[in-house]
Parts: sequence; structure tokens; C-alpha cells
Amino acid sequence: MKYLHTMVRASDLDASLDFYCNKLGLEEVNRHESEGGRFTLVYLAAPGDVERASAESSPLLEITWNWDPEEYSGGRNFGHLAYRVEDIYATCQRLLDAGVTINRPPRDGHMAFIRSPDGISIELLQAGGSLPPREPWASMANTGSW
Repeated sequence: MKYLHTMVRASDLDASLDFYCNKLGLEEVNRHESEGGRFTLVYLAAPGDVERASAESSPLLEITWNWDPEEYSGGRNFGHLAYRVEDIYATCQRLLDAGVTINRPPRDGHMAFIRSPDGISIELLQAGGSLPPREPWASMANTGSW
């Protein structure tokens, strides 16, 4: 398993980047804008992690700015922790066997979500390309939210 990023939502992207970059000292290493999804993702790294973060896409802070205004309450501004795993199916099966609810099963062979006992959302991402869809995951329904 490899730590990837922590995602937080920003209600004002410019103010957030001023805080994280100009005041805290993080550096922007990547940016993705989605016209269709109406959001911008900005990935930041600590100065000592910039080279590694640029090469390995981790460790990062992901700032998500949704273009349509939204009021964040109840922790909605905190998104999730993300980890890359070698075999998403084996990882999810091990978690399921240990009594962990798979909130968003890896139907696509690429991504799954679980929650910590405190309700923190955790994204699991398949290393490399997506694995071929496999049962029981391919037809498993979502449980709860993530």
C-alpha cells in the first residue's frame, strides 16, 4: 500500500491557494480542470516532497474546487484519504473478511471506498491499470455513502 493524497474542498480557490502556497509554503505540482464535471483539482506538495510528488503523484494535498457554490457543513469540506494498492480485489476481500463495509465496491477494477470507524472516507486505487471486472465486485451495490 502507498499513501497518495488527502483531499479537501475549497469554497474559494484563490483564497485556499493563497493560504496553502503563499502562507504555508506548499507548491502546486499538478492541476486538472473538468468542464463536464464543473470542478478543478489542484495538487500541492511540501517543498521537500515536490520532486517525489511530481514523479510518483504522491504525497499530495488535493484541493477540490467545485465551480457551483456549495456550503460545506458536517465535515463535507474534508474529502478522503487515498491509498494505492497492488490488488484492489484482494485488498477489498481482506477488508470485507475483517468486517469492514465496502461502501463503493471496485466494480471497475480500479477504485473502491471504505470508511474508518470515525466516518473518514478512504479511497483505494488499483496500482497500474484497472483490473478486469470480477464478481462478486462487478455486480455489488453501493452501501451508504463515501
